[in-house]
Amino acid sequence: MKEITSFSKFSKKQKLDFLVETFFEGSFDIRKRIESFWHKNESFQRAFDEFSENTITNFFLPYGVVPNLMINNSLYCVPMVTEESSVVAACAKSAKFWMSRGGMKTRVISTSKVGQIHFFWHGQKSRLESFFRGLIPDLKKCVEPLVFSMEQRGGGIQGIELVDKTSIEKGFFQVHVKFETCDAMGANFINSVLEAFATKLKESVESSPSFTGEERKVDIIMSILSNYTPECLVRSEVSCPIEELDHLGLSMSPEAYAERLRKAVLIANTDVYRATTHNKGIMNGIDAVVLATGNDFRAVESCAHAYAARDGRYRSLSDVNVKDGQFTFSLELPLALGTVGGLTSLHPLAKISLEILGQPSSSKLMEIAASIGLAQNFGALNSLVTSGIQKGHMKMHLFNILNHFNASEDEREKAKAFFVDRVVSFNAVKEFLNGLRKYH
Repeated sequence: MKEITSFSKFSKKQKLDFLVETFFEGSFDIRKRIESFWHKNESFQRAFDEFSENTITNFFLPYGVVPNLMINNSLYCVPMVTEESSVVAACAKSAKFWMSRGGMKTRVISTSKVGQIHFFWHGQKSRLESFFRGLIPDLKKCVEPLVFSMEQRGGGIQGIELVDKTSIEKGFFQVHVKFETCDAMGANFINSVLEAFATKLKESVESSPSFTGEERKVDIIMSILSNYTPECLVRSEVSCPIEELDHLGLSMSPEAYAERLRKAVLIANTDVYRATTHNKGIMNGIDAVVLATGNDFRAVESCAHAYAARDGRYRSLSDVNVKDGQFTFSLELPLALGTVGGLTSLHPLAKISLEILGQPSSSKLMEIAASIGLAQNFGALNSLVTSGIQKGHMKMHLFNILNHFNASEDEREKAKAFFVDRVVSFNAVKEFLNGLRKYH
């Protein structure tokens, strides 16, 4: 392949022409296959094309729903976008079990988000601190047009603080700003305010008679929101008498089962190898809701994992408590989500997701996503400490294997019946299909 210039300026057709001619020898079949994923609705397709750059087609993922999720006595049907086998099934099974036992009890603990200005300034620290305290009213005033609409909705700037980072490197300081962005994720709002603050800070220091010489030099390295939002926190939990766990159809006593779950979380709290997979399972559920509602799953992921390591050791995000005959399973994590603006307002399926959820506020969406994460984690741990994770997972994976071999409808039905009580594996399915096809 040769270097290509100005590719981003090509039309969509030209980009597709280049791809097909360069990698598929101009194959008409490949072109049609790529074009077959275009949306028939031209306005939808135009929107999809503009979500990213150099777009040539759409990439589909399954969009499913989990019914019967009871949260604070309200029933939800939750949209989820995921390709991972068994995630939706596990959530649905957990949701149904807990629905008749009071459901999920959730609360949003706090909703603050954070932005930072990182800069270098050389001089006496106390002089900068004194100057900065006097500058705060001017900083707020310079962004009044930016924050007006947010303040009308009950949000805005919650606090501005100068942070001394000179122990890391000489002259390093931060402006640490807390925001309330209401139902918006608020990334553009936060970044716009921070950049205005940075400009005002630089201009004010450089023109101040309080400083001379080197003190008048401010090097703004960057102004950017942080995706670590430990004060945008939500908690979800389920609880029931231990004997109620027997309704899961256990092969052990409910007391022994509860103890196995407690030990499973203990392991995730003390072993980073297990904790990583444990928390990944939680995020299997949460990310699926985040994607379905047009939110940023990458930001949510990075924040959750940073929070899991907040005390210097990576731990489980969920917890189990077994006390006085009561079993309690809980999850607490930061979730910065939005329900207005951005992709939530532009993606047609994201808008439908929010309609299915009853047009929730961002706080309510935090509760829903956390509850799905809890349901997924309970479902995964239930399998792990009883039958093992592969039995259910590979049953779901059977359909993927059958699709790989282009199984007919008749072959699929026979395979489903054959593998009811057998271990599913790629080779086992291959041999089964070969046996069927041998006689046809």
